[in-house]
Amino acid sequence: MATFTKLHSGSWRVQVRRKGRYVSETFLRRDDARRWALEAERQIDRGETPNQSRIARLKTFGDLIDLHIDDMGDVGKPPRRSKAATLDMLKRQLGKCNMAALDRERLIRFGRDRAAKGAGPATLGIDIGTIKLILSHAAAVHGLPVTIEAVDLARIALKQLGLVGKGQERDRRPTQDELDRLISHFDANPRQIAPIGRIIRFAVATAMRQEEICTVRWSDLECRTRMLLIRDRKDPRNKQGNNQRIPLFAACGYDAWAIVEEQRACRSNNDDRIFPFNGRSVGTAFRRGCADLSIHDLHFHDLRHEGTSRLFEAGFTIEQVALVTGHKDWKMLKRYTHLKPEALHALLAARAA
Repeated sequence: MATFTKLHSGSWRVQVRRKGRYVSETFLRRDDARRWALEAERQIDRGETPNQSRIARLKTFGDLIDLHIDDMGDVGKPPRRSKAATLDMLKRQLGKCNMAALDRERLIRFGRDRAAKGAGPATLGIDIGTIKLILSHAAAVHGLPVTIEAVDLARIALKQLGLVGKGQERDRRPTQDELDRLISHFDANPRQIAPIGRIIRFAVATAMRQEEICTVRWSDLECRTRMLLIRDRKDPRNKQGNNQRIPLFAACGYDAWAIVEEQRACRSNNDDRIFPFNGRSVGTAFRRGCADLSIHDLHFHDLRHEGTSRLFEAGFTIEQVALVTGHKDWKMLKRYTHLKPEALHALLAARAA
């Protein structure tokens, strides 16, 4: 039975006592309080836990996205850049959809539209997985009456259509001529503020990611042992605290320690970052350099690929390469081991020596 009490503030407090359960909420209007009380009684009769008024007012998929972001922020795990971009896209595309309207047919139509705009099978798979995550969070954490069956069915259909699946693994490696041309191009440009040529050499020498290069610190550099601490390395299972020390050596054709010393000689401020530049700006400059030199289909991340492959070509084992690249799953390293056949000559000569 519901009891309604008008407070001194003018708001209405509703109390529901039913089958030994007690819940209460406060509303600005009596009609809202009455509707919530009726639904709360029905949920108790079904053996469910009544939703809080804020949760009960959620109607659209966009509301569920906001709820997920708020909850993850409350526990210190806000979405990072890639997930935040996916959530933003989903809110634009599906945010206005009523939760009940987000059925199998609507999700398949969403997948077709995304594919038509250029989203690949792996990207669309991430999108569908994120939709499932949002709905599962709402059901598990807040008890909202949403199901994930429609998402699973839509994934099966999109997979049958070839729109969801594994992405094509890149095997693009820059030639030494392409690297030399890019480095010369940036070094010869007096208007280029960031030392992109030096960053390119460092990326190959260390197999580090673009963002990692632009965040490593002088204070994390061990001069005596020539080791560098990389903080919070990318890891799908552990988003924070995944720190790793890597050696700065000359195993990949470029001397990582010598490059750091070059950068030290150019240091002009108190910024603790070794390369105090925006990672996105570095990527933009790299793409423009490739366009200027007519170097096609080369991404900055391919430099990590190149550095990893060179470590294998230098004779390092999988477990030794993982100490540099940070891969926790050694199977993942297989996609970086596109070795050049001519490298076998050098390996044989090294073993003979």
